[in-house]
Amino acid sequence: MDAKEEVRSRLAIEDVIGEYVQLKRKGRYWFGLSPFSSEKTPSFSVNPEKNIWHDFSSGRGGDIFAFIMEIEGLDFRGALEMLARKAGVELQKFSGNSKVNADKKKRYLEANVWAKKFFQSNMVSSKPAQEYIFKKRRLSVDTAAEWGIGFAPDGGGLVQFLLGKKFTDSELKGAGLMSLRGYDMFRGRMMVPLSDSQGQVVGFTGRIIGEGEPKYLNTPATLIYDKGRQVFGLYNAKEAIRKSGVAVLVEGNLDVISSHQAGVKNVVACAGTALTLDHLKALNRLAGNIYLGFDADKAGIAATERAIGLAQNLEIDLFVIEMPAGAKDPDELIQQDIKLWQAVVERPKSAVQWVIDQYARAVNLDSAEGKKQLASAATKVIAKLRDPVEAEHYLKQLSKLIDTSLDSLRSKVAGGEAAPQKVLKKTKVEGFDAARRQNTLLFLNQILAIALSKKDLRSILNNLPDAYLTEVLAKVKYHLLGKRLEIDQELSDKLNELEMVAEKIAGDKRLAMLGFMKELESLEIAKQRDKFMSEFANADEADSKKIEILNGAVKNLNQTIKTLKKTGPNDEFTGLFAIWDSRKDNDVV
Repeated sequence: MDAKEEVRSRLAIEDVIGEYVQLKRKGRYWFGLSPFSSEKTPSFSVNPEKNIWHDFSSGRGGDIFAFIMEIEGLDFRGALEMLARKAGVELQKFSGNSKVNADKKKRYLEANVWAKKFFQSNMVSSKPAQEYIFKKRRLSVDTAAEWGIGFAPDGGGLVQFLLGKKFTDSELKGAGLMSLRGYDMFRGRMMVPLSDSQGQVVGFTGRIIGEGEPKYLNTPATLIYDKGRQVFGLYNAKEAIRKSGVAVLVEGNLDVISSHQAGVKNVVACAGTALTLDHLKALNRLAGNIYLGFDADKAGIAATERAIGLAQNLEIDLFVIEMPAGAKDPDELIQQDIKLWQAVVERPKSAVQWVIDQYARAVNLDSAEGKKQLASAATKVIAKLRDPVEAEHYLKQLSKLIDTSLDSLRSKVAGGEAAPQKVLKKTKVEGFDAARRQNTLLFLNQILAIALSKKDLRSILNNLPDAYLTEVLAKVKYHLLGKRLEIDQELSDKLNELEMVAEKIAGDKRLAMLGFMKELESLEIAKQRDKFMSEFANADEADSKKIEILNGAVKNLNQTIKTLKKTGPNDEFTGLFAIWDSRKDNDVV
């Protein structure tokens, strides 16, 4: 038995999910309100016999690991580690070559727990620390307790304290608590624990109290702390981020703590480093909207530009929170008036627009040189965008702002000389957004669930193109069509999940299945058409052959959409059948 199965065997799925969802038993299943939507009628179900769950409101489902990945915003490894601790499973037993590192990580985590207690104890007995934390920083006692805030005394003492707890010099250096010369890493500082997404203390950030440099000092990279992955405050903020659908990313750890104290709890920070793709991935697991609360200085603009580039690899909508004059950061604004911070969070601006605005303010737009400088800076930002519709939007705005033709700006984006003008028909291109993908998944689940429950309808699956399917859904399709496949755990879990879906579908199953197939075809054909329209709009005018092919493809797909809408005297699926017959004639599977 591998680690995953060992963990699964020790935990009851209804108990784990029951920590997040109020479940009530109805027959074989447990039901509750979806934690992923704001529904009022329970559609979230758990099947203990098969160790699976399904959320009918969002189309999500899977096993106990899939639930923890969704609800906690973790990757699979993080979910496995979290559930392993809950189940009392030692993962190192399943990987001999990692046992040494696992033992070290365990000791480092234990050392950090004791260090946190040491710092908290010293804060209670230090009047200067209390003056700084409670009066100058205006943090409440409850906030200090919630975030584990403490104080590293000027004279040190942590190393001796931990040596007395039977930790070795090597372990303390490995945990980042002892300097290479054997002294305390942190002295004379307000200490804030750095927790991972599961609440474990993996390091610390220390803010100097009084004079001295550096102002902030963070734990160095260790086996348990990687600043390129660490998102400060994520453990405290993840519930608020998930509920709001927005993650507010600021620069300073104290900005985060002040914001939470002010009631804006979906706020996190990079852990004293530049924003990375891993930071965005961690937040993207919980929300599709990220608001940046960076300074409007040169470094802040550069950080926002970098974020725009990184966000293109993910399904993220990026915005910027504009700080009003007289406040350089969220903490300072909160000290002025909590309502001011709450208000600016509610009025974000598109990140691309914000960057362009910052560059526009820095140049003289009445001069040719100023227009040139803005055009160069702005087109570099716009060139990062992968969505051609979004890029075109900002190019048009820039064109009006500096009174320059779109073609000249397009040529700067492309990095070449302006090409001869080409007259194109205006088109409206709708992106294949997250909502469309979500509907595709919902329709596919319903179609396959009906086929699973009604053998006489399974032949309809021959008309379901493989291109529409994920890997596991393709396995389901061919399993239902009678192809001999190995029933692995992934396929088994999906079939069990689809059984639950099938029980919820009422009425005429044939009409329901054809209805879902028609909706699915409409989404997928529109997706393909929009893709070709985007390519057409951005095609090199010199490539007349490609333009001709793309134009023809778009026309054909528009005709297909019209065909799909056709109905007959006795049913509404005449167009659907015509499309399927056409595919058979062209030998399209």
